[in-house]
Amino acid sequence: MEEGKSRVLVSGLNRETMDLLVNSYTADGDDEPQNDAEGHNPDRSSPDSSPTRIALPSKSSAPKVDDTTLALAIANAHEKPIDPIHHVVPFNPTYDQLWAPIYGPAHPYAKDGIAQGMRNHKLGFVEDAAIEPFSFDEQYNTFHKYGYAADPSASAGNNYIGNLETLQKNDGISVYNIPQHEQKRRKIERRKELESEEKEDVDPEEVQNPSTDTWLLKNKKSPWAGKKEGLQTELTEEQKKYAEEYAKKKAEEKGGAAEKGEFVADKSTFHGKEERDYQGRSWIAPPKDAKATNDHCYIPKRLVHTWSGHTKGVSAIRFFPKHGHLILSAGMDTKVKIWDVFNSGKCMRTYMGHSKAVRDISFCNDGTKFLTAGYDKNIKYWDTETGQVISTFSTGKIPYVVKLNPDDDKQNILLAGMSDKKIVQWDMNTGQITQEYDQHLGAVNTITFVDNNRRFVTSSDDKSLRVWEFGIPVVIKYISEPHMHSMPSISLHPNTNWLAAQSLDNQILIYSTRERFQLNKKKRFAGHIVAGYACQVNFSPDGRFVMSGDGEGKCWFWDWKSCKVFRTLKCHEGVCIGCEWHPLEQSKVATCGWDGLIKYWESGADFLFSYFQILEVQNMEKILEPETLAVLNCSFRPQDRSRTKPVPAVYCKLVLSVDQQ
Repeated sequence: MEEGKSRVLVSGLNRETMDLLVNSYTADGDDEPQNDAEGHNPDRSSPDSSPTRIALPSKSSAPKVDDTTLALAIANAHEKPIDPIHHVVPFNPTYDQLWAPIYGPAHPYAKDGIAQGMRNHKLGFVEDAAIEPFSFDEQYNTFHKYGYAADPSASAGNNYIGNLETLQKNDGISVYNIPQHEQKRRKIERRKELESEEKEDVDPEEVQNPSTDTWLLKNKKSPWAGKKEGLQTELTEEQKKYAEEYAKKKAEEKGGAAEKGEFVADKSTFHGKEERDYQGRSWIAPPKDAKATNDHCYIPKRLVHTWSGHTKGVSAIRFFPKHGHLILSAGMDTKVKIWDVFNSGKCMRTYMGHSKAVRDISFCNDGTKFLTAGYDKNIKYWDTETGQVISTFSTGKIPYVVKLNPDDDKQNILLAGMSDKKIVQWDMNTGQITQEYDQHLGAVNTITFVDNNRRFVTSSDDKSLRVWEFGIPVVIKYISEPHMHSMPSISLHPNTNWLAAQSLDNQILIYSTRERFQLNKKKRFAGHIVAGYACQVNFSPDGRFVMSGDGEGKCWFWDWKSCKVFRTLKCHEGVCIGCEWHPLEQSKVATCGWDGLIKYWESGADFLFSYFQILEVQNMEKILEPETLAVLNCSFRPQDRSRTKPVPAVYCKLVLSVDQQ
């Protein structure tokens, strides 16, 4: 019964509906049988045909891609610029697209629409452009004046930015190339404005009141800018004096080497009996018997001799090197004199070649030549024996100190400390300046060689010490402290390990000559008054004593170890400016002062020793006073082991007799 119902339902379906369902699942093909005019397929409708095969739609595993953006990008490739915030570019852009300017809405995090990553300046992105400073200033000022300027990065067709209407109106002129007629027009307009302002009725009170606009218009220039006075026809005395000094200074700078210093004819006068003795030896030859009498130095206290020949003060003295049989003196009377020490004690020769006072003198190593430096701005190199000037040097400045290199193979090298803050180095063989040491801030006062003459120390009015490598104009050590004063005199200790510097705060400071050039704070010598005077400081040959002159005419002696004052001598009336210890006779000292005198001093012990050598008598009690015998007892006691020279027996007997009494 059920089976019969199903068949009735199937047969009752619309035949056309079944055909449409079959056709929708059937693939189209040429081999498919064609329907008849009514749309019926006799094969399929036949109940005897095979069942229908349903064809499923094709599937793809690839993701679906929206190609709309790509199509639009390809279509507008020649118009659309590249957005700098995009990290992926779906096509190959052109150069113009990569470097096209950015358009569009403002960036949410940048006020000017430029992303932070594109900035290299706080105002945006700045590109380098090669522009001359003049061109930049011209365009900058033109833009601020007229509102337009040339764009250096633009193309040739559009090379201006700003107000183009004003550009066309002004015909593209800049602030630096205003036409002549434009300048005249502006002057006329300005003049008319001033005239109109003057004609206007103004309130006198407003003109006098600085808070009003009327006052500002009347005083645009400056309230202090008055009218220019007429040209001055005559100069005042002060102006004339300044003009003469300035002209003289300029003439000195422009003049040649011969005009730098004042010219004076060089002369020399010999005062001795004969320049050579019967054996043909020169008068400057040292005596053959000149030897060191004693290695132990004693403080001098007795005046032996006085040399007087200078008409003005004596500024410096120097003993003949190694022997000391002659002493050279520089005077403020423009003369240099050399004196005999051992024999006659007279002036042997006078050297006249300076027109002003002589500041400094210096012997060469063998004493056959010497240097002089004068306030006439000349440095002269003399032959000691003949008195002839070998050569003259000048820079147009006053030399304060002259020094030869102490090395025997560098005796042709001259160093001079000048008033213009320089140390000038000459080669005397060629006469040329070979080096300049220019670091000081004041006039150079001293030059002292240290460290086997490889370095030298200089002092200056700038209150500093500077250490130099010889031949290299670079300071290797600079010493300057707030408490330091100028040091016009420096001397090297005989052991070459220490420098004694005369400080103008009335003390002598000691510096090490080792690498660090440190101040020795444990050694300080004071008590003398030297403020304002360049008094010379010096050592005894054995290094046991330090000596210095002072402004009151005294010569001071200190013990090197204890730094205590050992003795003071009243040497001169006025300033005792120089003092030198004899190189061989270690207990004799020469001093010079501004009273024009040179004095020679010796200790009492040396006097007695030489006196006894001459007399050779035994009854000294009848000749000498008890005080003198007491000095003899102290100085020549036989059991004194510190003496290296033996005492003759006659002196020992005398000392013993004094002890017994």
